[in-house]
Order: sequence, then C-alpha cells, then structure tokens
Amino acid sequence: MGYFRFRKTFSILPGVRINLSKTGVSSSIGGHGATVNVGKNGPMVTLGIPGTGLSYRAHVGVALVVVLVLLAVLAGVAYLFAPDTVRTLLHWWQPRWF
Repeated sequence: MGYFRFRKTFSILPGVRINLSKTGVSSSIGGHGATVNVGKNGPMVTLGIPGTGLSYRAHVGVALVVVLVLLAVLAGVAYLFAPDTVRTLLHWWQPRWF
C-alpha cells in the first residue's frame, strides 16, 4: 500500500533553500550536481550527474558544512551586486548549446 508525501521548498538566495516536509525541516545549499543538506539525519552531501538520475549521498563533517555555508553566503552576496558574473562563474562547466 502506498503513502502520501509532502514537501515544500522556499528559495532564500540562489542555491540556498529551506525544505519543509511532514517529517521536519531541512536546508539545502547547492544545485544540480552537488548539494549539501542539513536536516534531522545530520549534514549530508549529494554528488550527481545532472540529467542521468545517478547520484551518491554520504554524511559529511560539520566543519565542511560551515565552510560550504560561508561560500554559499559569499556567492549570494556577490549575486546581489553582480548577478551576471556570479551566474557565469557558477555555470562555467555547462555546455553552451544556444
């Protein structure tokens, strides 16, 4: 027998999200390919290949999460002043087909 799931996500800054579900609250930092999630199971990192459905998820240390949060905040503040530059730097690896 199946069950219903609920999740609502709010974007605070580019790449920073708050996730609400019936089991609790978590926060995510990152985007396609690499995400750090801090929730009730502790800090987790997810690395994946966008568009394939393949990913790897593992627990990480708190120190790494603090460094990544600081980098995300720095990128968010920089985005407020120069959004085109930050967008270009964050997506340098993506192919330009159009």
